[in-house]
Amino acid sequence: MNLFPRDEKFFKLLEQQSNLILDAAQALFDGVQAGAAGMTLNAGVIKRLEHDADEITHQILTRLHATFVTPIDPEDLHAITTAMDDVIDSIEDSSFRLTAYRIDPIPAGMIEFAQIIHATCMRLQVAIQKLRAGKALQEECIEINRLENTADDLVRRLVTNLFESGMDAISVMKHKEIYEFLELAVDRCEDVADVLQTVAVKNS
Repeated sequence: MNLFPRDEKFFKLLEQQSNLILDAAQALFDGVQAGAAGMTLNAGVIKRLEHDADEITHQILTRLHATFVTPIDPEDLHAITTAMDDVIDSIEDSSFRLTAYRIDPIPAGMIEFAQIIHATCMRLQVAIQKLRAGKALQEECIEINRLENTADDLVRRLVTNLFESGMDAISVMKHKEIYEFLELAVDRCEDVADVLQTVAVKNS
């Protein structure tokens, strides 16, 4: 049974947004695995995906202002949309710094982080699909929360190791900032999951 009235346009746009987020996460993961040259190439791909996602965000927010009856509360649609926009922004911020700071070689910790981001964005995509279908999405939200906890533990370990590595201060600063932006991308996914859980409870 569907929880919400059908409005395929809103849900279709949200799905498109989640697809772009997953594409960006895949490009980040592929880029760090490929090394510095591959990351530079994929940073351009991610930037284009982020621009496409911005356009969808604009479409959703414009449609919200022009629609009297929405499938879920307008403030919830706004919250989901802007939280998802924050996810892809964080991925793009991370990819930009990986390239701008000329991280070469790309350390294993950054590859591990990109893998967590990709896994989290996969769950986010499924959660948005379930939102459209009116299905329970608690399982995806719980897994996103678990992955966020994993990312928290990882960033603490990586930053601790940085200060014990003997690396020069500027390199430490660059690596630490990138780790923090990578962690932020996972945090932003959890923000989306929190909104989705609230929406599901309100409409159950």
